[in-house]
Amino acid sequence: MRIKSGVTTRRHKRKYFKLAKGFYSDKSRKWRMVKQQVEKSLTASYTGRKDRKGEFRSLWTQRINAACREHGTTYSRFIAGLKKAGISLNRKMLSEIAVTDAGSFKHLVSLAGSTVSPKSQAQAAA
Repeated sequence: MRIKSGVTTRRHKRKYFKLAKGFYSDKSRKWRMVKQQVEKSLTASYTGRKDRKGEFRSLWTQRINAACREHGTTYSRFIAGLKKAGISLNRKMLSEIAVTDAGSFKHLVSLAGSTVSPKSQAQAAA
């Protein structure tokens, strides 16, 4: 007597149909279309999560740059100065500090500016 896989297949398909709920037309009703669309949607959502990380990083960079320019420096000089000073704060935290605590950010800018060599400051002024 052979064992049929009806229960297992139904359980497997039910997962896909649950993910396809709300899709347009046959993409939520017909097995082949459900399978294709769910796989495509899952791929797109994975890509979207990666893209979102990049978008946030660029937002943080823009915020830091805007705050740096208020204090008379640029983003690249600020980041280079922080690295030379041995201050390791990620861009998310630097952005938060720039937005919420201007005094602390000004102190960070002065620390970063003091570590930059006088030669590069003269080139920046020119």
